[in-house]
Amino acid sequence: MTHASNTDHMNGTDGGRLNTEGLPEWLDPVVRVVQTVEPLQLSRFLPPEDGAGRQSAVLILFGEGDRGPELLLMERAGSLRSHAGQPAFPGGALDPEDGDPRAEGPLRAALREAEEETGLDPGGVQLFGVLPKLYIPVSSFVVTPVLGWWRQKSPIGVVDPNETARVFTVPVADLTDRANRATTVHPSGHRGPAFLVESALVWGFTAGVIDRLLHFAGWERPWDRDKQVPLDWRA
Repeated sequence: MTHASNTDHMNGTDGGRLNTEGLPEWLDPVVRVVQTVEPLQLSRFLPPEDGAGRQSAVLILFGEGDRGPELLLMERAGSLRSHAGQPAFPGGALDPEDGDPRAEGPLRAALREAEEETGLDPGGVQLFGVLPKLYIPVSSFVVTPVLGWWRQKSPIGVVDPNETARVFTVPVADLTDRANRATTVHPSGHRGPAFLVESALVWGFTAGVIDRLLHFAGWERPWDRDKQVPLDWRA
């Protein structure tokens, strides 16, 4: 199935224009999410109205593996000052050379950071949409989630051990399996969705975005929301 481009006005580096042409049909529900989702449907944490916060971007990269659709994730190095040891989407803060954060900047940053952190070849990625900007209060990051299709697979792995502990892919089938789903409970009382996949606990911002994508794409399956995983104050 061939899609018409709906966001040709934004350009990426190596990833080409944002477009939905030639995507696999199984990504149709995700494309609809990009076109229709409202910010508060994704998170209650939205960017400050005064413009405060550090502009950043993450790459939500869908590929197709031996078990069907999958997502690319990485585990942050345990020595980092923020979000140490957490599984996450590749990404980071915008650099000046990335360009305007209100235009192509997040696209370039998402691809650049993914290459720096996972060794991904940006030339094999087709960017097809962006979600509304979200906010991570603990680090004051204003995050633009950039969605991509891993059109041409390339080798991936840890580039800098000081930044990344490991790089891995997770089948969407595992993310929707009720056996792998849980609710994290922080000592502060905050609760959030979590995924126990690939010997990792995916929680926080990353798990929240995955949870909402699965839900609004219609991929979510019933799961036990009373199954809890406690976090400690260091989390």
